[in-house]
Amino acid sequence: MTPMHGVPKALWSALLLAAALTACDKAESAGGAGGEESGGGPAGAPPAMPVEVVVARTDTVVDAILATGQVEALQSIELRPDVEGRIAQILVREGAFVARGAPLFKVDDAELKAQVARAEADRDLSTQSLTRTRDLLGQKASSQSELERAEATARSNEAQLDLLKVRLDRTMVRAPFAGVVGQRFVSLGDYVTTDTRLLSLQTVSPQRASFQVPERYAEQLKVGQRVVFRVAALRGREFIGRVDFVDPIVQLPGRTITVKALTPNPKRELAPGMFIEARLATAVRPNAVIIPEDALIALQGSTFVWVAADGKATRRQVDIGVRTPGFVEARTGVEAAEQVVVGGQERLGEGAPVSPKVVDRTPVRPQER
Repeated sequence: MTPMHGVPKALWSALLLAAALTACDKAESAGGAGGEESGGGPAGAPPAMPVEVVVARTDTVVDAILATGQVEALQSIELRPDVEGRIAQILVREGAFVARGAPLFKVDDAELKAQVARAEADRDLSTQSLTRTRDLLGQKASSQSELERAEATARSNEAQLDLLKVRLDRTMVRAPFAGVVGQRFVSLGDYVTTDTRLLSLQTVSPQRASFQVPERYAEQLKVGQRVVFRVAALRGREFIGRVDFVDPIVQLPGRTITVKALTPNPKRELAPGMFIEARLATAVRPNAVIIPEDALIALQGSTFVWVAADGKATRRQVDIGVRTPGFVEARTGVEAAEQVVVGGQERLGEGAPVSPKVVDRTPVRPQER
């Protein structure tokens, strides 16, 4: 800029200096006012980050072995007759519940009845002969050997009669235990032998949950342990059983151990062959610290969470224990009632000021029976 025409150079310089000093004063005044308004606190302090937090809670957790298997009946057979013959009567329908000893089939018994009648006649004759021989021996008209022969004949005829009566009784096929009748394999009039399948029969309550676990868990398996399992066909349900059998033999080639647990089945919901997913409890911790699963941050092989404490964020390394849907057990790093960040972690740094908002995370427990 050049001096205005007619204005002395010294006066022009003085005017420029005064204008510069005035501009500096205005800039300083504006800068001070803006710093107080933008920070809401001391000049230069960063704003508090809004984050969502969940309060860590305590709950009972169970260390468990996970396995798959199937439902088994405690007793299950394919019933076969004890005698040969034609099916004369079918006394039960498929799917019916029968008591122990209930009649199921009748095999034709006409021939056996005739054999029993003949055996009774033979027994009577041998008994009469034995009586006469004893009388004759008393009169010195018979020998001791004849008496012994008569006694043996009487015993043989009696035994033959008893055997035929047993066979006659077994023409009625009865249930060996209480249970539900399955598929029937014969019809009225079929000729059956001792190898012929008649029907299937299985118990219904209690049932057994059978599954296999790797042999590395052998030392943790004990009779009486609690088993919780789900059935693929019954969604949203959990069933509870107690281990009553641990196989002492490791099965090859998978090197697994068979475990079986008894479970009540009063409503007959569990059917043999159903696929199950089982959790075998090996340890119970009643005061474990539980946090949401989405609070976890995996970094360089370790697991961390952010915790909001005293208005600031701090990062904690945690040791993870039992997992349940949506939640995990924090064995170390977090105490009960601390606020764990579940929303906004990506913007946090160590010691950063935070404005926490508590959100509710209530676990949904499946229905048990």
